[in-house]
Amino acid sequence: MQDARKFYVNGQWVAPIDGRDFPVIDPSTEEPFATISLGGQADTDAAVGAAKAAFPRWRKSSKAERLELMESILAVYLRRSDELAAIISREMGAPIDMAKTQQSGTGSTHIKAFIHALKDFEFERELRPNAPDTRIIYEPIGVCGLITPWNWPMNQTALKVMPAIATGCTMVLKPSEQSPLSSTFLSEILDEAGVPAGVYNMLHGDGPSVGSQLSSHKDVDMVSFTGSTRAGRAITIAAAETIKRVSLELGGKGANLVFADAPENAVRNGISRCFNNTGQSCNAPTRMLVERPRYDQAVEEARAAAEATSVNSSSKEGTHIGPLVSEMQFNKVQDLIQVGIDEGARLVAGGLGRPEGLNRGYFVRPTIFADCTNDMQIMREEIFGPVMSMMPFDTEDEAIAIANDTEYGLTNYIQTTDPERARRVARELRSGMVDINGKARGSGSPFGGMKQSGNGREGGVWGIEEFLEVRAIGGWPVDE
Repeated sequence: MQDARKFYVNGQWVAPIDGRDFPVIDPSTEEPFATISLGGQADTDAAVGAAKAAFPRWRKSSKAERLELMESILAVYLRRSDELAAIISREMGAPIDMAKTQQSGTGSTHIKAFIHALKDFEFERELRPNAPDTRIIYEPIGVCGLITPWNWPMNQTALKVMPAIATGCTMVLKPSEQSPLSSTFLSEILDEAGVPAGVYNMLHGDGPSVGSQLSSHKDVDMVSFTGSTRAGRAITIAAAETIKRVSLELGGKGANLVFADAPENAVRNGISRCFNNTGQSCNAPTRMLVERPRYDQAVEEARAAAEATSVNSSSKEGTHIGPLVSEMQFNKVQDLIQVGIDEGARLVAGGLGRPEGLNRGYFVRPTIFADCTNDMQIMREEIFGPVMSMMPFDTEDEAIAIANDTEYGLTNYIQTTDPERARRVARELRSGMVDINGKARGSGSPFGGMKQSGNGREGGVWGIEEFLEVRAIGGWPVDE
């Protein structure tokens, strides 16, 4: 049993002041393999105090100094990336090959993108050429509480830690207690890379304790949170007392609009995208809306793709999907599959229970529901498992209306070979991101949503700006 109880505070590995033990479970086996400590108020106060003490010096660090640190972090991260992938694979169930390429790989991708964005970022600039004596200054907001989820631990952590460093902020990271060991390992990477004491601090805890303590702490200037809409709402309420900035990246219920002229592989690719990371992605295309002339064919293609999706242990090599992260998540997904059956949706593939041959572990059968209506719970609630719901549409306007008829607005998807339609529909979809014909957005593009999917943007220049205050100074002396 691995002992991972210590926190990283003020450049040192320290024992908890007010901790309680918490087991880390391997979701492929349902067995504990490590123990962390969940901190209390005294631990939160110590970490925030270290970040507060380090801020006056770090806020004055030069862009060159911060770039040098980020380059050092990248070098250590790349050297130890496979070790990190193995940790992620075991703690949250990502298959090892996927953990190396996607889970750990997204971390280094984001670090590189932030380095690139920082090189070109101007922290001081004139308002405009005819107003040179009005100076615009971007400065770090201060001490940041970073609260990250279990489903993409390094993706989300890099999207918060790196722009905080880049802007001169100091921080306290609280990773999810469901996948905590990757952040412990990241702390080792940052320590080896030479992050100054107090600039980066990490402690474990759950949402009701450390999460709420960071959100309401008087010495925390900003909270950046990724997770459920329910938790984001609670964080916003807790932060309101101190009027701190809150940046939220929350849930989603992405619609995938498949038009009759969609590329041949559109449905198969949509299933693959939906089931990636065992469906545990906020931007998964979990609602497939298909133009009626292609609908019956699409349902059959979805059934075949789901039945061809293999499920196995995270430790095994291959292109299969792994288990869900926890017993609680397993039970939630099972309950929602039952809801779909009870609501009258047509079960095309998968269903209740574990896949054949897997009697232990939080494994779920890849599941497809057809003939759904948009008032069904399985079409409106974020399931967070390998479950996709399908329904037909007759017109472009109807497809847009169905896609937008949700409290969420994170990512939507369009499949069509008509360029004009693609552009037209993309403009009408109410989401922070739209992907067309499986084309990925470029590195450094902004990630974030609308409506109850959140209010922040992560990645690239937009991710840097999230951690900055903007000041305007008039009468700035201008050299003649």
